Amino acid sequence: MNAPQPPQIDHLVVAARTLDEGVAWCKATLGVAPGPGGEHALFGTHNRLVRLTCAEAPRAYLEIIAINPQTTPTRPAELKRWFDLDDPALQARLAQHGPQLVHWVASVPDIDAATAQLHALGLERGRVLTASRPSPQGLLQWRISVRDDGQRLFNGALPTLIQWGDAHPARSLPPSGLALHALSVGHPEARTLQAALGATGLDTPVVSGPAAIMAELDTPRGRVTLSSALAR
Repeated sequence: MNAPQPPQIDHLVVAARTLDEGVAWCKATLGVAPGPGGEHALFGTHNRLVRLTCAEAPRAYLEIIAINPQTTPTRPAELKRWFDLDDPALQARLAQHGPQLVHWVASVPDIDAATAQLHALGLERGRVLTASRPSPQGLLQWRISVRDDGQRLFNGALPTLIQWGDAHPARSLPPSGLALHALSVGHPEARTLQAALGATGLDTPVVSGPAAIMAELDTPRGRVTLSSALAR
């Protein structure tokens, strides 16, 4: 059993209309080809992953995710996919503007305690679900907070929470040449969002202003800033 990790960023979520479009975006924008990913039967999605160097979060990575048109979610039909992927407005923005940063996921050592802390603040991050997917290194298993309506909260600035089992996908990802230089979030309700992050043990800075997630990456193409401003 691995020693518990402190609360920290786990991964950035870049949504794409199709996974092929996401791969092309990664090559053109970040200058690297994404590594392998997998399929999520529960939500009918699939992904590709890119390792990120980050001193504060040594297992950080970037996920490119899209609805898998070849599968139907095993999740009941009345429940929505994670990360607002079933939202027509988000899909329209992806069709118009291409793949974009839409969300982030934070790993916590005790997801039940963390979601209870948010509940005490009047914030429902979602039920804690058990999910898994096969990988070349074996079965990846995790517990994750997902609302029945699939919504991100605070326009995606409040992270989804995850607690991994013994295996973590970043361990098998090759070095990518990408480094997470800085991550910040903005929202008109900055004080409320900062309190929510603090309740889960995260110290990510929050600025008062338009809702957005901002990630500064050092890449083979130089410094690149990703923003979720279009993904609201």
